Amino acid sequence: MTATTRISAAQARRIAIAAGGLDGAVPGKRGRTGIRTLERSIERLRLLQLDSVNVFERSHYLPLLSRIGAYDRAALDRLLHHDHPRRPRMGGYTEYVAHEAAVIPVADWPLWAWKRREPLRGGGDRWAAEHASIVDGVLAEFAERGPMRPSDMEHPAHERLPGGWWNKSDAYWATAVLFQRGELVTVGRTRFERQYAVAEQALPEAALAPLERAEAQRTLVARAAQAHGIATLDDLADYHRLSIKDARAAVDELVADGSLERVDVEGWGRPAWLWADARRPRRVRATALLSPFDPLVWHRPRAERLFGFAYRISIYTPAAQRTHGYYVLPVLVDDELVGRVDLKSDRRAGILRVQHATIEPGREQRAGELAARLVPALEEAAVWQGLDRVEVAGPGTWAAAVEGALRSAARPAG
Repeated sequence: MTATTRISAAQARRIAIAAGGLDGAVPGKRGRTGIRTLERSIERLRLLQLDSVNVFERSHYLPLLSRIGAYDRAALDRLLHHDHPRRPRMGGYTEYVAHEAAVIPVADWPLWAWKRREPLRGGGDRWAAEHASIVDGVLAEFAERGPMRPSDMEHPAHERLPGGWWNKSDAYWATAVLFQRGELVTVGRTRFERQYAVAEQALPEAALAPLERAEAQRTLVARAAQAHGIATLDDLADYHRLSIKDARAAVDELVADGSLERVDVEGWGRPAWLWADARRPRRVRATALLSPFDPLVWHRPRAERLFGFAYRISIYTPAAQRTHGYYVLPVLVDDELVGRVDLKSDRRAGILRVQHATIEPGREQRAGELAARLVPALEEAAVWQGLDRVEVAGPGTWAAAVEGALRSAARPAG
């Protein structure tokens, strides 16, 4: 029997960081940030998770900032057809529930045919059956009128209702059903609202040919393994939200063909798999602000296993129960998650506000050194947001050190 390869915890972190495209992500020391660079970064991750919260910046912009620096957000908007809707093309992008709601390449649409045939979550099939005439009528309106936002519908069931975001019309929920089923496809966004079109009218013919379920899921697990570098079964399943059963079947096939190697990682206490072509750097150099929805940390058990970083998103937590602030971003320095900062882009005042800053336990003696590493990332983020300066505006165990590092960075040399 072949001996199982043993991987140290530190090496596993470096493999994961390099696989995720964060090795060498150092503010002020980046390469080009043009369209091709954006495309390559999306290709590495395979998707960008979407979220509407923009107190700092919407989530899909942030993984690219972390990896390539202060790129032109308008260029990404054009690439994804945000405020520039157009018919999707092979080589372009659309959206699907590929983790949660996410940007995906149009070429990946066939990989999700199996999911579009599955029962809808949260009793969606029952609702769709009870409202079949509305669902059919909404689809017919899109087929007749072409691409539009749900807010532009003229269907009688699309009445304006009071009560905010969740109090949507039945016609709106019909578009959600049709999107989940793949009968409507996203062709862009306007003011962050989706523009839908009938999939058969909008998608290239090559994107409409479905892949068989097992083949598609094997491809999805392979991509998750490439993006993670090293991972447990639940890490691989979570990347594209597959069942453990389906992910296990795909892993077995990938092990059999040599794409994955079974390994033991120090301290993990469970089997892990290494992508055959994963880089194994001896050290990594990085300083990055990570979105709450960055693939390096979006599966919270993986973040804790890799980095000892207990992370829970705070935007849905009542204010009185928040420990680290509202929009909390983990801070990566080299191969460690060393702290977390709550950021707000105060666009009217021109200030990037650090509303809370916490250093991870055990790193307090390095607070000043690590704050000096953080400051260039904060300043880069402020410039990227079109803001004039960074200010520490709140509490936390790292706040004083970050404020001191900002003052030192602003002091004229000599």
